[in-house]
Amino acid sequence: MAAPILAFEGLGLVQGSGWLFRNLDIHIGPRDRLALIGRNGAGKTTLLKLLGGSVIADEGRRVIVPGTRVVILEQEPDLRGFATLRDYVMAGDDAPVNYEADSIADQLGIDLSREAASASGGERRRAAIVRALSQDPDVLLLDEPTNHLDIGAIEWIEEWLKRFRGAFVVISHDRTFLTRLTKQTLWLDRGAIRRAEVGFGGFEAWTEQVYAEEQRQAEKLDARLKLEEHWLLRGVTGRRKRNQGRLTKLHEMRAERASMIGPQGSANLTTSSDDSKTKVVIDAKNVTKAYGDRTIIGDLTLRVTRGDRIGIVGRNGAGKSTLLKLLTGEIQPDSGSIKLAQTLDAVVIDQQRSLMAPEKTVREVVVDGGEWIDVLGVRKHIHGYLKDFLFDPNMVDAKIGSLSGGERSRLLLARELAKPSNLLVLDEPTNDLDLETLDLLQEVIGDYDGTVLIVSHDRDFLDRTVTITLGLDGSGTVDVVAGGYEDWEKRRVSTTTGKRASKKVSATAPAAAAAAPRAKLTYKDQRDYELLPKRIEELDAQMAADAAKLAKPDLYMRDHATFAKLTAAIEQARAEKEAAELRWLELAEMVDGAA
Repeated sequence: MAAPILAFEGLGLVQGSGWLFRNLDIHIGPRDRLALIGRNGAGKTTLLKLLGGSVIADEGRRVIVPGTRVVILEQEPDLRGFATLRDYVMAGDDAPVNYEADSIADQLGIDLSREAASASGGERRRAAIVRALSQDPDVLLLDEPTNHLDIGAIEWIEEWLKRFRGAFVVISHDRTFLTRLTKQTLWLDRGAIRRAEVGFGGFEAWTEQVYAEEQRQAEKLDARLKLEEHWLLRGVTGRRKRNQGRLTKLHEMRAERASMIGPQGSANLTTSSDDSKTKVVIDAKNVTKAYGDRTIIGDLTLRVTRGDRIGIVGRNGAGKSTLLKLLTGEIQPDSGSIKLAQTLDAVVIDQQRSLMAPEKTVREVVVDGGEWIDVLGVRKHIHGYLKDFLFDPNMVDAKIGSLSGGERSRLLLARELAKPSNLLVLDEPTNDLDLETLDLLQEVIGDYDGTVLIVSHDRDFLDRTVTITLGLDGSGTVDVVAGGYEDWEKRRVSTTTGKRASKKVSATAPAAAAAAPRAKLTYKDQRDYELLPKRIEELDAQMAADAAKLAKPDLYMRDHATFAKLTAAIEQARAEKEAAELRWLELAEMVDGAA
């Protein structure tokens, strides 16, 4: 294992009347790809600022190799005092050179001459990314880098970070982003830090092992009450089982919906059941909407039935908000028709969080100052209801202005989801939410009796929640695909591949194309195809077990040899897993080609 280039020994910070955390030992190697995980309020952003040097610790020692450049991408960039985005990007002694900034800005699609005061959240985020990436960092500290970005920009950052030669630590709620990029995990939990030499893809398996070990130790010490609050709050194993049940149900719903989608991609009911019309809540026929000369939505036919979960995806400016407004009746189409069920009663949760007045209390926002709330016909006390949404009941009289962005988002969900409705509209619901709250929101959507419309750039969230994806490419075309984001991505790839293939075939003799032989699996190929999935599972389990042994925060300082041995074993297992996955994918393509 390479020597750290940035480390903190015995880190401690006082917040309010007590310690936020204490005795933390953190080390970052020159090529580390670290996910920093923890609940809202655990101190992740503060820890990132401590590592970056912008916040001074109350105790402990920050050690950095001379010449190491540490750059932080803050969640909320401060653009006050800057006339344009370029002024912000080029400010300070560590400002990047112009051509580096311009190159990254062009690739991200941001105009740096834009006035800073009128820039949108997405433009501010892009400007902050340009500033951070163009400074040639050795260590990059990223606080929610995907917030306010569309899918195209998120994928661009992923590719940039894959090529990045330095180290990075990232806080993010985007599971897909974390899984694709990270190879180590820092887990900030109850004031302690644990490190695992596995990326976010192995995080849940690792944490379950840590919790199981804690439970065994608590039983030995007869101190189970010490952990009771934590287990009741998180409910890891129970929630995992419930979510697996929801995913099974979701896949069944997708399969049923796929049978209703015709070859043209229009979601039309093909069933002849007598009550099919009563199930339709939104019926769009040949809908077109244009602004000026640009067609935003072109000739869309879509039938949304009761219980559908519809995801809307596409780049910024592709028309997602326009489509959402059309489907909810907020605006009318230029041609075609949209009929909404007369009984439709919608609750809209938008990304502006516009109704959360900072001077109000939690009690005033949720129950208008009272004690009880009616939730789907069940009367609940505010303390118990807040606990359902992972709040400490003692926060009932806290001011909204004192809550974090994630806590405000969670409170908004608690208030709106208590209202009676049969249509739930979520516009970028995952911004500012931590992973546990995302799990909670997935549960709520899975249990919701009505129809759900979701606009989101969070790929994993869509894969876990929606039955149909509406994909917009900006040309007016709307792809209607049964399934989530991954299913839409496969459709995009196959469509692009098909177009390329058709062009290639048209330029060659038909006889030559027909002569191409289909791939045939050898005996070894067939054995690998059947056995590799099990081997991949074994490697995952092995890495999780080794990571659990590394969970003790003092292992690196106390027993460096064991730490290095376990780290090397995890790296070897990871390399074998990556090779096995690549081999299996190649074989899967051969199997599909031979079918």
